[in-house]
Amino acid sequence: MYNVVKHQSEFQNEKKKVEFCVVGGGMAGLCAALAAARGGVKTLLIQDRPVLGGNASSEIRMWICGAHGVDAKEGGILEELMLRNIYYNKELKYTLWDDILYGTCREEPLLEVIFNCSVNEVNREGRLLKSIRSWHLTRQCWIEIEADFFSDCSGDSILSHCGVEMRWGRESKSEFNESHAPIEADNKTMGNSVLIQLREVDEHRPFTAPPWAKKFNEEDLEHRGINPKGSNFWWLEFGGVMNTIDDADKIRDENMAIAYGAWDLIKNHPEGLAHNWELEWIGSLPGKRENLRYCGDIILTQNDIEAEGRFEDIVCHGGWSMDDHHPDAIYHKGKPTIFHPAPSPYGIPYRSLYSKDLDNLFCAGRNISATHMAMSSTRVMGTTAVMGQAVGSAVVIAMRRKLNTRGVYNEGIKDLQEHLQNHDQYLPWSSRKCVASSINGNSIGNTESIDILHNGIERNLNETDNGIWLETEQHIGWEFPGKQMIKTIRIISDSDFSRVKRMPCSFPKKENIAHMPAHMIKSADIEVLDQNKNWTHYTSISNNFHRLIQIKIDKAFYGFRINRIQSWSGEPVHLFSFDLESL
Repeated sequence: MYNVVKHQSEFQNEKKKVEFCVVGGGMAGLCAALAAARGGVKTLLIQDRPVLGGNASSEIRMWICGAHGVDAKEGGILEELMLRNIYYNKELKYTLWDDILYGTCREEPLLEVIFNCSVNEVNREGRLLKSIRSWHLTRQCWIEIEADFFSDCSGDSILSHCGVEMRWGRESKSEFNESHAPIEADNKTMGNSVLIQLREVDEHRPFTAPPWAKKFNEEDLEHRGINPKGSNFWWLEFGGVMNTIDDADKIRDENMAIAYGAWDLIKNHPEGLAHNWELEWIGSLPGKRENLRYCGDIILTQNDIEAEGRFEDIVCHGGWSMDDHHPDAIYHKGKPTIFHPAPSPYGIPYRSLYSKDLDNLFCAGRNISATHMAMSSTRVMGTTAVMGQAVGSAVVIAMRRKLNTRGVYNEGIKDLQEHLQNHDQYLPWSSRKCVASSINGNSIGNTESIDILHNGIERNLNETDNGIWLETEQHIGWEFPGKQMIKTIRIISDSDFSRVKRMPCSFPKKENIAHMPAHMIKSADIEVLDQNKNWTHYTSISNNFHRLIQIKIDKAFYGFRINRIQSWSGEPVHLFSFDLESL
């Protein structure tokens, strides 16, 4: 008796219907999915890898870069993920970082994540993307997903196969009057990198390169910085003069040969540069920087960035230099990249985050509507993460108000901006509307600085402290003239934007243990005021690892306050906001 094995064509399709489908589980897609699900949208995140994080995952291990300067640090979901990582993964192990991202998704009841699943077909009807069909590698079945909205966060823009206008390569200097662009347009891009990580050891351990490794001398790697300490070797790059999609296998093979060859030079350098270092890890999946980009209602340019991007529809921000890698990558004899200056922050408009040719297709990541020069700044993951939060939040507004992608700009952009600010997304040159201060209530507390909590700026900015400092015995809150319906209490404390909080690029013998920010809330009591003017305990905050704390109340009281507040260090708490979330 033999078992009957089904042929692949006989495998049954699994069909799913959701409100929002995100394709690509890098930092952009992850933040888009979380923002939408938390806003009440039934969301599905489909990822072709076994882990989340994209270039930041344990498979590639690129650190998360973003806007320069403490004042322009990204908040919102990205900062939450960084803080979660410190709380659960104090030794900053990459494999546990993967699980921090996975676990955050598991906590959201409206979010489903499908791993190891690649999009193979797209179904378009008119100006709508109706469904996608994907192959599940481990379950060996087809999954068809229908959704009201899609977001392409795949980096390689897999959903562009539905037939929309795209861009590839470098624009000419004259097309957008970009001074840093080449004179003639071409199809060259920035390349891919296979990263390596090193560990410091007590004694020299020999290394022998495989026969297929490249052979380099020190002149070959001029300007590359071959000191083993404190580098993730981002310059181990190749592929910019090839097609980073069609030629992916060839590029990977060359990347691997380059990485092993470079380490051979460093480890066996006659001056003993890496005598006490060994190869801890080498990637097998190249991290990509550039290929296809969508065309939206706005194409962001170098000039927009240099003018600070002061668009009326700012929904996120950037601030990384225009970091333009040479297409010849490691075989370029000059510097591997040029860091053209960019202001920090600069605004990114909503109209660059969707396809102009469809009414329900968003994009977030290195594939947004931008020129090559603008993308050389917007591509970094701190920036793509806040793009993702903007897109996921836009779907919340679109579903709530029955709008399409362009309709959110025409009719709902103010709602979107308010929603983003309520969820700790930083929008430069804009202050958040604070609800508690408009209820005609009186501030209470044994601190004289309470009113500063309601200036709408929830971070230190331009050397101005926009918060207050609270000792454990102090309390602050609001007392209303009558009974007031409280939906959500919203608190923001200082998570220390001066710390980059990124994952390590090498492992010294004395590894640092990450600690929670010193002046962020660890614990506190929330108390409410009844009609007899009595303060009673309502709920407690304990072991908090969130910069933004939102506590749902949905009851009417005469006031509320925060009491017995403690920081993670025992030092005073630095508080930026304590009020009602806008409804």
